[in-house]
Amino acid sequence: MGGRAQAEAELSQLAAEIRYHEAAYRAGEPEIPDSAFDDLVERYQELADELGIDPAERIDARPGEDHTVGFETVTHRVPMLSLEKLSPNRRDSSGEPMPIGDQLSAWFRRRQKELEVQELPLIVEPKVDGISVSLSYVGGALQRAVTRGDGQRGDVITKQVSQLGTVPLKLDGVDRGELEIRGELYWPLTEFARFNETLDRPLINPRNGCAGMMKRKDPTGLEATGIRSFLYQVAWAQGVKLPRTQGEMLRWLADRGGEVYLSEVFQTGSDEEALRYCEEYQTRRESLDFDIDGMVIKIDDLGMYPRLGATGHHPHWGIAYKFPPERKPTKLLDIQVSVGKSGKLTPVAILEPVFVSGTTVSRASLHNFVELERKDVRVGDTVLVEKAGEIIPQVVEVDKSKRKRGTKRFVPPTECPTCGTEAVSEEIFVYCPNPACPDQVRERLRHFASRPAMDVDGLGEVLVDQLVDRLGVRSPDDLFRVEADALASLDRMGQKSAERVKAGLEQAKGRGLARVLNGLAIRHVGETMAEDLAAYFKTADALLDFAARYVAEDEEAVETVAPAKSTERGAIEGLARKSADSIFHELNSPAVRKVFEGLAEVGVDLSVHAADVREVADVAGKTFVLTGTLPTLKRTEATKLIKGAGGKVSGTVSKKTDYVVAGEEAGSKLAKAQSLGVEVIDEAALLALLGEAN
Repeated sequence: MGGRAQAEAELSQLAAEIRYHEAAYRAGEPEIPDSAFDDLVERYQELADELGIDPAERIDARPGEDHTVGFETVTHRVPMLSLEKLSPNRRDSSGEPMPIGDQLSAWFRRRQKELEVQELPLIVEPKVDGISVSLSYVGGALQRAVTRGDGQRGDVITKQVSQLGTVPLKLDGVDRGELEIRGELYWPLTEFARFNETLDRPLINPRNGCAGMMKRKDPTGLEATGIRSFLYQVAWAQGVKLPRTQGEMLRWLADRGGEVYLSEVFQTGSDEEALRYCEEYQTRRESLDFDIDGMVIKIDDLGMYPRLGATGHHPHWGIAYKFPPERKPTKLLDIQVSVGKSGKLTPVAILEPVFVSGTTVSRASLHNFVELERKDVRVGDTVLVEKAGEIIPQVVEVDKSKRKRGTKRFVPPTECPTCGTEAVSEEIFVYCPNPACPDQVRERLRHFASRPAMDVDGLGEVLVDQLVDRLGVRSPDDLFRVEADALASLDRMGQKSAERVKAGLEQAKGRGLARVLNGLAIRHVGETMAEDLAAYFKTADALLDFAARYVAEDEEAVETVAPAKSTERGAIEGLARKSADSIFHELNSPAVRKVFEGLAEVGVDLSVHAADVREVADVAGKTFVLTGTLPTLKRTEATKLIKGAGGKVSGTVSKKTDYVVAGEEAGSKLAKAQSLGVEVIDEAALLALLGEAN
């Protein structure tokens, strides 16, 4: 395969990787650093341009990629585009590496030529590593806060930002007009460390932790996290007099009550001086109380911005200088393959120990076999190692100048390294399909006992390993059959500890169907999907019966959850055909059915709790959409009441929506409901439907 076919195959692989890493990031479990993700996107865009792919068909042009179910999505009045980056991987037209200084000089000269000026004042600002936010003000009062999303559309997080108390809710000295301010929400390192100490499962890093906190549907307590903000731009304004330069704009924002970093800003008319300041600033990273991944170089004169315009990806008035992460060379001793709870096979680098970013690293992630092939990593190579988000060690590059003759490419396994079962491929990943695989068993049992699943007190990783290795535990139901005396015989366990674990297991039996589904590590079934499946099917028997019908391609079953018409929504919010195929085939497998039988035998509750479900005639089977701020109910409380009465809650309005429950600041969902003729009710009417009105 060569030429266009090879390029199209690479584009397809890149698209799959980008989607996977976007999902991992939104789940708060990133596997690669932002720099590596940026490289994937940059290569994707480069290939898409070469192949002439229609912009509307590219993954980076599709709306809603960063959307979280349950959050209202709105269109940005001015797109929130990413800045072009000075890249250490960029090459000139002859294929030679292009130094950062040459890239910046070329950008500077292009802007001079386009603007027809000799002097071009620049301003350099720190690029704090947080999440971008758009803040809309009317008459100086905060009306709406929105995430960057995909740059075109973002999720509304007004309640979350307001609860934080870190951005101005009222701009000092502004009592008329409208404007949109752009800023960054970030978690200071000291506050992040303090908050992490209170958690059983620490957050991976400040940036992802901040993103997760802003997508908490119940904002209560966010003010105690210590998350801060800083403001850096006014995207548009109407009826508000604003300064003419970026430097003056930052001072104006500070005078209005916003947090900005005036002391960290550098102004110059020289691209060389701007670059020197960026390089010098890098030495200060260790002394800062916030993560910073680079600097932003902007043209200072705001009046020049409209004249420069933008591409579909980035504006022309600024460029980003990214700090290179600390990288250390070491020798790759071996490549091993690990098996995850879902059976995913992942290559892992075994390294000659090397000290990187504060710790000694001897193992590092290679992510997947497509990435391994792209980087051409081989045993015996000298490789460069860094930490993703300063936490996860990973191999980022091979020093091929030091490669010895005779090394061979790593061949992805055709069978599971643990149990020998023939491996299967799915997009860019390879899986072991054997649920009895010992490594899968171990990882699944750890997950089953974890806090988000069955939350079994005292059942940690070390104990799970002993249960598997010494007591022969293989299935979740086996956990409930282990006697206290057997537990007490294990290392670091006494009678009291054993009795505590047994008590935790007894308590876990009553967690209900949703927690069981989440605990079984079924691919594509996380907490939300588990709750929605449980709420719809009510019992494990009904769910498994449906799975059998779905697998048999019963037309009614398929249409129920994955309608053929793209305009139709299925009974389970957010469940697409591909995911439905995977979920119901796994639920219908003999191995999973056997687990359910075993759990029923030991007395685990496999139904939605009766206390949580009391079907109400006016609500059962109806689809509700919540929008705006309700007078007394929080969004999570209203959702729980509706689902508990047999109704469904969706994040989007369509012709199949029965009711839109509107509060203050209802926004676009209310307008769409009115245009479609969907009935709009308030909180009082909802409570009346639920039979809970006073």
